[in-house]
Amino acid sequence: MSGTPEGPVHPEPAETHAAEPALTERHLARRAAELRDYRAAFRVSQLAMAVVDEDGVVVVANDSFGTLLGTEPTALREQAAADLVDLASDGRTWHAYREVLGGRRSRFRCTRRLKHADGRSLWAEVTVAPVPDSRRVLLSIADISDRRELHARLRHLQMHDPVTRLPNRALFFERLSAALETAAQDAAASTGPAGPSHESHESYESYGYGRTGRIGLCYLDLDGFKAVNDTLGHRVGDRLLAAVATRLTECADRDGYTRSGSHLVARLGGDEFAILIEDSTGTEQLADLARSVLDALQRPFDLGGQRLSVSASIGVVERAGSGTTATALMQAADTTLYWAKADGKARWTLFDPERNAHRMTRQSLSSTLRPAVERGEFALEYQPLVDLADGAVRGVEALVRWNHPQFGSLAPNRFIGIAEEDGSIVELGRWVLNTACRQARQWQKDHPRERPIFVSVNVAVRQVWDSDLVADVAGILAETGLAPHLLQLELTESAVMGSNGRPLQALQALSDMGVRIAIDDFGTGYSNLAYLSRLPVSVLKLDGSFVRGFQDEEHANPADELIVEALVHLAHRLGLTVTAECVETAGQASRLRRIGCDTGQGWLYSRAVAPDRIAELIGTEPLPV
Repeated sequence: MSGTPEGPVHPEPAETHAAEPALTERHLARRAAELRDYRAAFRVSQLAMAVVDEDGVVVVANDSFGTLLGTEPTALREQAAADLVDLASDGRTWHAYREVLGGRRSRFRCTRRLKHADGRSLWAEVTVAPVPDSRRVLLSIADISDRRELHARLRHLQMHDPVTRLPNRALFFERLSAALETAAQDAAASTGPAGPSHESHESYESYGYGRTGRIGLCYLDLDGFKAVNDTLGHRVGDRLLAAVATRLTECADRDGYTRSGSHLVARLGGDEFAILIEDSTGTEQLADLARSVLDALQRPFDLGGQRLSVSASIGVVERAGSGTTATALMQAADTTLYWAKADGKARWTLFDPERNAHRMTRQSLSSTLRPAVERGEFALEYQPLVDLADGAVRGVEALVRWNHPQFGSLAPNRFIGIAEEDGSIVELGRWVLNTACRQARQWQKDHPRERPIFVSVNVAVRQVWDSDLVADVAGILAETGLAPHLLQLELTESAVMGSNGRPLQALQALSDMGVRIAIDDFGTGYSNLAYLSRLPVSVLKLDGSFVRGFQDEEHANPADELIVEALVHLAHRLGLTVTAECVETAGQASRLRRIGCDTGQGWLYSRAVAPDRIAELIGTEPLPV
């Protein structure tokens, strides 16, 4: 069989060679046309563009690029593109640019402020991207000056108060945060491994070492501004705020000029203003500024024929910027402003760390007081009430202690006032009353005697108003089994005097029940014995200030003894017994006994002690008299 080999039919080589030149020519022609189109589009484009080689040198730039910079496009050739559009001014941008040139990054974009040949500035958005199939990159620059200006106007409206034209709260905190960040960076730089270089004072200043690193703040509000709004209307109020803003700015500018400082005056809202002092030179500078502000605002304002006078309260804070936060600084300023108002208004007050620590401790105690009762953090100690005639222990006063997990053992004066303010005194007082009565009944069982000792418990006025004290006492006495006459309730003189309505009814009901009512710290308030005769009171406790005047015979004050003797005799005529507080020496006890005082209480006999120590004292009577 003589046929051709089987398999696919291939074109003749001569036919293939004949087709290739035609295809190549058409392809090259098409590529050439495209290239001409690209070049034409590049030249006439309104977008400024330049082709840059792998070394960052401009190969060619279009007319728009020359127009943007105010020069001929040909003059831009062979120049470093980074210099033309400021790509080397910061390390981050320079690194990204070099990454694109080296083919390690697809593109990057940044915003730069460029200089025109005529000296004016313009804002440009610079984009750098690789040219396909080439080692070159395309640099394109869009003029965004108009957009930037519009953004700036919108930001100004957003960041400024429309009434006073001052920076508002948002801009104030932005500036404050920036100042604190700068201070922290300066502090870190100055304490670095090598420390600041002192070779050149100019370089020392340029890196921030010449700055103080301290931030000052005057935080103020107008005293009585609400009354202006309420009586004269918001239009007058707004005009007053604008006039105040002008005077504050004048004070800040004057201080900034004389001190070479940088001050920002802002309206934080309502009638609250702040003056931020960057690189504060110390509290003396801030005090001078605060005084000038007070003087400026105290001058009358003439608002279109409406003459107004106002004052301001100012909180002044100054501290190292590297060690604080905006929140902490404003909290300190707010606290100090509160002090200025509490101290009488129309004044400035400097932040006091000790005063603030006391406030913080008080807040901490207030927030944990209620749960502390449930957690069993309180305990009672007892101080004997001793018969001055024979030295026998007639009763004890229950004194509450707070075993605080953070602050240790706290005496009543540290937390009772707080408990009265927040109302937790009701729950705490009920616990004290129950515990004291239970303990008194236990002593009665353990130490039987013809005349059992009574227990005296302090009662706050709020306990009378905010709870059913009569029902509480009746229930506790029934629960513990303590006889009513073995319970004495102490109220301060100022709380009892002038009592009427519910407090008087409660005292009368308790007295009718058999409970004794004592007036504590007598002599420090009204001292109206005639009024006492109309109250259900059975005991007076003389304030310790009287007894402290009973020194030894050589240094005795005869007037003190005459006053105490008169009080004791008058109290006896009214059927009251008298207890002297703060008895510390045998001489004091002797003189009190001589003028007829019934019982004494003080360190001569015992400090406030635990219940088991009271049991020992009962067993070792009489005590020294």
